[in-house]
Amino acid sequence: MKVVLLAGGFGTRISEETQVKPKPMVEIGGKPILWHIMKEYSYYGYNEFIICAGYKQHIIKEWFANYFLYNSNVTFDFTKGKDSMFIHDQFCEPWKVTVVDTGLNTMTGGRLKRIQPYVKDETFMMTYGDAVCDVNIAELVKFHRKHGKTATLTSVMLKQQKGILDIGGDGAVKAFREKSLADGVPVNAGYMVLEPDIFSYLENDQTIFEKVPLEKLVHKGELISYMHNGFWQCMDNKREKDILEKLLKEGKAPWKTWDV
Repeated sequence: MKVVLLAGGFGTRISEETQVKPKPMVEIGGKPILWHIMKEYSYYGYNEFIICAGYKQHIIKEWFANYFLYNSNVTFDFTKGKDSMFIHDQFCEPWKVTVVDTGLNTMTGGRLKRIQPYVKDETFMMTYGDAVCDVNIAELVKFHRKHGKTATLTSVMLKQQKGILDIGGDGAVKAFREKSLADGVPVNAGYMVLEPDIFSYLENDQTIFEKVPLEKLVHKGELISYMHNGFWQCMDNKREKDILEKLLKEGKAPWKTWDV
């Protein structure tokens, strides 16, 4: 089963990084967050990826073009008047990566529509290139196959960002407490499993996947939520990047299921 990664947006909310690279290439622990997401899927045996690139898409292509070389022990031999390179050992994952330029201003649904020729008529997975999660992908796929609907999305409870006030009719604060998970609402965390019929819901480059297509699926009863009670964290800004960096540095990164 192929994994589609949306990696074409501008990432304006973390512009201090994305002025020079696309947001999925912003590094966490010395590796792009895109790499971390791919490692999650690879841990469960999914090693074929289609990357929907757009903004500064050449940087993604160049990174993967050099990935094998950077993760190999090599000898460069110039003694015979030519450039000969010998690979001794390589430490790359068994990945097959297709990077598709899906346009600079294309919306999420449009990007997905553009990679249809690479997915064809197969069930596939899709997620965003700016969030990590410790969802059990094997269980997610099993859940999707069991209900037989067009789409499964992983949902997580998003905790409230502020303290909770109980305010009386006279404006007086009757009680205050810190936010808790119970105050949150479920949000779309990505990590979707999709049937190829999803492409019939996508019209053109201006289609926003999270609006009309998902609304139509809801209306038809074809969208099912897989509730994940574990870790999920997006990287929309510098503060969230620092959170992920800190977790990784302290050896407490829940999404890091792999050993090396």
